[in-house]
Amino acid sequence: MTDTPGENGTIKIKASGFSRRSFIRYSAVGAGVAAVGGGIAVRASMPPLSPRQQGLPGIPDWTAADIPSLQGRSALVTGGNGYPVDDRSGLGFHDALQLARAGADVIIASRKQERGEEAVQRIRATAPGASIRFETLDLSDLASVASFAEKMRASRRSLDILINNAGVMGRKNREVSANGFERVFATNTLGHFALTAWLLPLLREGNSPRVVWVSSSRSFMGAINFADLQLVQDYDYGAAYDNSKLAILLVAFEMQRRSAAEGWGISSIAAHPGIARTNLVPDGPGLDSLEGRNHRYMPFLFQPPAQGALPTLYAATSPQAAASGYYGPNGFLGLGGLPGWAGIPEKADDPQVAAKLWATLEQLGDVTFERMG
Repeated sequence: MTDTPGENGTIKIKASGFSRRSFIRYSAVGAGVAAVGGGIAVRASMPPLSPRQQGLPGIPDWTAADIPSLQGRSALVTGGNGYPVDDRSGLGFHDALQLARAGADVIIASRKQERGEEAVQRIRATAPGASIRFETLDLSDLASVASFAEKMRASRRSLDILINNAGVMGRKNREVSANGFERVFATNTLGHFALTAWLLPLLREGNSPRVVWVSSSRSFMGAINFADLQLVQDYDYGAAYDNSKLAILLVAFEMQRRSAAEGWGISSIAAHPGIARTNLVPDGPGLDSLEGRNHRYMPFLFQPPAQGALPTLYAATSPQAAASGYYGPNGFLGLGGLPGWAGIPEKADDPQVAAKLWATLEQLGDVTFERMG
């Protein structure tokens, strides 16, 4: 095993064609972190609690049973159509289910109408009397985002909870959206940013409004390279995902800074699910990828999606959830368990990078929070 210089001064480990990114990705996302040889490297890399989190009280054991009554409150969950299929389901489905059970008026928004309507039917069967419906939204298409938001703004006066949950993982070959943006960047980052900007007037009229941004434990492996933000020059499906999730953290914390400065009255909070058994990998790089092989050969290391959804639900509903907080599972390396504080990568807490990214996303998405709010 030898270290060799990589692009932009990075170092790559070469051993049987394995790069450092592949090695860490295999350990961290494949949940092989407990394996000898992978665990030490990942343990040293996982971010600790940031200075602004240190000294804060711990979070008592918290489950969906602790969600307070949400009667009279409204919620929008992106990507909530992933109802259970083949022992996998989407995190957003469980977000929507628990919000509806607690009495919220819930909207599931995603691009697959048939699956979205099926998810609504399944939630109603599980929670009789639930107030829930489906709306079409393709986050990778800015025209769809604008159309959906305009419909929301025309049909309601406020929104209390926005969960920016929908996400995709890159496939092995680079793909682009209808607007020509890299697919993962377009869906995970730019689409949610534009949607939040469009819905800002509704959120500002909400009852203790919150925006929850769903990131990933992989965000610490991400990088923001403004010279190649969409990986045109050097595409890697894992990097596309990691970068998008780091960008989400930067945006989440920047939104809270702006909300406080501009008096928006909105709490911006981040969360991540750890490692949960969803369709993210099968629908992304596939079951023959590094991550896919772990799906097949180490299923016992993946927590149920209903549990993976808990940090997001805590951020969205708990009276104790803090603005600008970051929550994730409290188990081994933050990959499973009940909600707790999640370590913030140092590069996610950089206000200058966050401000530049914010301005870049406004330009690419043709949105301006100040104008739309």
